[in-house]
Amino acid sequence: MVRLDVITTRGGDAGETSLGDGSRVRKDALRVEAYGTVDELNAVLGLLRLHLEGDAEAEAMIGRIQNDLFDLGADLCVPGAGEGRLRVSPAQVARLEQEVAAMNAPIPPLRSFVLPGGSPGAAHAHLARTVARRAERLVVALAAEEEVNPEALRYLNRLSDHLFVLARRCNGNGARDVTWTPGAGR
Repeated sequence: MVRLDVITTRGGDAGETSLGDGSRVRKDALRVEAYGTVDELNAVLGLLRLHLEGDAEAEAMIGRIQNDLFDLGADLCVPGAGEGRLRVSPAQVARLEQEVAAMNAPIPPLRSFVLPGGSPGAAHAHLARTVARRAERLVVALAAEEEVNPEALRYLNRLSDHLFVLARRCNGNGARDVTWTPGAGR
């Protein structure tokens, strides 16, 4: 169980932080950037949840995802494979895929790209989607340099799809989507 008695430790005052295995790295290390962006994504999802009131199913999905993101952060904060540590699992990825399919089933196919907006929930889901994509890019970069659980990358890839479809759901299953009109700003 996690226990945090002291919040201000002064351990990072020199620009370093501890990873999950106790090793010290610079705060701008790629691994720290990756799990820090996952933390940012979790905060954005907290904002999204404020706009899902009345949609208990969507709120529950986001709640599960927020817990998954703590699992993902725990996975990313410890270098190497390591036995017995918390890792993102194929079951978590599969759950996202199932939720995407269920949400997308009643939504008409797109005939244009969707602009972020429409409803507050959709706008926040799109913001979360872009942060998920940034986290994914950082995990790809980290995986090019160090060992990373491949399920972590799969999870982030599915999550951005999930958030896109959730945005459409928040827009009345696509009825209030704001679509791109090529060249409209000329």
